[in-house]
Amino acid sequence: MFSKVLVANRGEIAVRVIRALRERGIRSVAVYSDVDRPSLAVRMADEAYPLEGSASADTYLRIDKILDIARRCGAEAIHPGYGFLSENAGFSAACAEAGIVFIGPPASAIEKLGSKTAARRLAIAAGTPVLPGTEEAIADPEQALEIARQIGFPVLLKAAAGGGGKGMRAVHSADQFMAALRDASSEAERSFKSSEVFIEKLVLKPRHIEIQLFADQHGHCVHLGERECSIQRRHQKVIEECPSPLVAQYPEMRQAMGEAAVRAAQAAGYVNAGTAEFLVDADRNFYFLEMNTRLQVEHPVTELVTGLDLVHLQLDVAAGLPLPFTQDDVQLRGWAMECRVYAEDPETFLPQPGKLTRFDMPSGPGIRVDSGVYPGWTVPLEYDPLLAKLCVYGATREATVARLRRALSEAYVGGITANLPLFRAILDDPRFVAGDINTAFLDGFKLPVPIIPAELAAAAQAIPRAPAIAPPDGRGGSAWKQENRRSLYR
Repeated sequence: MFSKVLVANRGEIAVRVIRALRERGIRSVAVYSDVDRPSLAVRMADEAYPLEGSASADTYLRIDKILDIARRCGAEAIHPGYGFLSENAGFSAACAEAGIVFIGPPASAIEKLGSKTAARRLAIAAGTPVLPGTEEAIADPEQALEIARQIGFPVLLKAAAGGGGKGMRAVHSADQFMAALRDASSEAERSFKSSEVFIEKLVLKPRHIEIQLFADQHGHCVHLGERECSIQRRHQKVIEECPSPLVAQYPEMRQAMGEAAVRAAQAAGYVNAGTAEFLVDADRNFYFLEMNTRLQVEHPVTELVTGLDLVHLQLDVAAGLPLPFTQDDVQLRGWAMECRVYAEDPETFLPQPGKLTRFDMPSGPGIRVDSGVYPGWTVPLEYDPLLAKLCVYGATREATVARLRRALSEAYVGGITANLPLFRAILDDPRFVAGDINTAFLDGFKLPVPIIPAELAAAAQAIPRAPAIAPPDGRGGSAWKQENRRSLYR
């Protein structure tokens, strides 16, 4: 096993990995940008080194800087977390060339799966179902329009190198196609330095279900069940749960999806943790979307239901150890849900950077909070404004929903606006309670108007606040800025 590991990331995931390293008796090394110098990850790590600069392009995306620090401090391995360089084949290859273990898949597997078009071709060859679409990026717009007509509108334009909803446009008719193609290509270029876009059939109101995979260096590959990720805004996940309320009803569906995901991973020569993402239509047909070649943000819900520690498994597999279990050993017990607590307005979804004056997260039976912030920390504008992942576990979905409601009633964020009211409203929606969800769930979703006592409103107005990003229409935020500060313990 390794004696020292560098964590090439920041925030919550850096803290998560550092804690796992400490449990294994492995020295941890943090790297940090200028604005992250006082971060919790830097405080917790055994060693910490500056990357000099604030922008991602100057810090967490600089392979040369990170490898130089790894060499100087004697780190034997690098954990990339998620985001930044975690799915960068060049980074994986550079680590191997430097004699440093990349805790993730080999560069060859990332290259095969990193492009959505390449992943589609691989999935088709492996017998994994995919949506109708193009297997190559669009080269000729006129020809692409004809292909879209043949597939049948509506279609989806997607960035070949992208994710997180960037470079994605839904097109419902031929007269919208050219403008949507220009917009998608432009956004893809800005976001991923690649303007390549491909076409895929658009499934209206599908479910987004993913399969957690794990493969070792000895040819063993297993799936660890599914996660339901259908509650999304702007193609980004908001609430995730394991298992899926749909798939849990059909064991044969779980087996088929798991086997399809494993086939695709093995075809790519995959190693370490990965996630195969699928869309599921109203007839329970599932279609491969992409493979995320890294640990997922929502991995805790799988850990709670399987009893496995995925970061510990990542370390073992990277060190060359075989998986300590087979597919038949994997059992899903109980139910888990995760809320991504962000510093953002729950109505506009716009980030709300600023200084945290209080950060109270719940505790008690079945509660897990993964966070990288603390009271007094200033949430920077430069990065994703994730504050914490609030996870709950219960024996049944009904019990888990009840526990999550209780947990959210105890959560309190002061000084900035967070999206806690959004979660409370979702959990009160009868459709969510019934498990009747899809990726369009939040389209047009209206938060109830908060009823705020006059004395509480006055007190909330007196709390110093950091400047927030104004919504597009020029309004200075919403009443939820006050509601967010309500607490059982005020």
